[in-house]
Amino acid sequence: MNIDNLRVFCLVVDEGSISQAARLSYVSQPAVTRQIRQLENFYGTLLFDRTEGKLTVTETGKMLYPFAKAIIEDFDRSKEIILQATGEYNSSLRVGASLTIGEFLLPSLLGRFKKQTPDIKITLTIRNTPGILEDLTNDVIDIAMVEGIVEDKSFNVEKFADDELILVYPSDHHWKDRSEINIEELANERMIWRESLSGTRLVVENALKEYGVLEKIESYMEIGSTQAIKSAVEAGLGISILPRLTVARELEQGVLQEMRIKDVHIKRS
Repeated sequence: MNIDNLRVFCLVVDEGSISQAARLSYVSQPAVTRQIRQLENFYGTLLFDRTEGKLTVTETGKMLYPFAKAIIEDFDRSKEIILQATGEYNSSLRVGASLTIGEFLLPSLLGRFKKQTPDIKITLTIRNTPGILEDLTNDVIDIAMVEGIVEDKSFNVEKFADDELILVYPSDHHWKDRSEINIEELANERMIWRESLSGTRLVVENALKEYGVLEKIESYMEIGSTQAIKSAVEAGLGISILPRLTVARELEQGVLQEMRIKDVHIKRS
């Protein structure tokens, strides 16, 4: 038995899935299964029940879990202290970011950060907001940068920046000679949304719901990538409400146009 076996065991418990634990550990599923078997042989008991194709933690597995967590934390802390004492400490920072932040905001920020702190090793994970918060819960990352509201009270949450969401449309749209529209007019257009779990989607839906428009929008399309949404709008497939930072280049080039919505301003942290 070694510390990695305990680490994998805790990850399987947290994720409820051997395949997910393997993915997060960057190893194969058989490798994770082998480590769990080694741990079960060491303790002489089953830690997971695998009947009927469903993985559940046994009572002895539940008993082991808090001890395994404490052992891992103490081990990591001891290693860090010794490395610091011997002058061989090489600090690292595991950053997780939601898709919009990771693709459009973080590259330049991390570049500047790396120049200021060249000795710090940085790893970046980009997923949707729920996935990143799940990684933070499971200690896969050290810090998460996400959009919108974080409801989990166990996190320390600090506002990093404000972001404005704007309505964009293709340059040949029938709005091209107008300076603003009424929000009710959105119901007559084909709206292109991010996927349902997107932080951007949630913020936009909440805003439109406040103005009583969300339920009136019947024609829509869902696309799981901001870049793909921009291309779809440019191609005339619909309109969209996107973070300003994601469309700055397209607005400058004129391939997308911004339309103001009268008396409506959508912002998020």
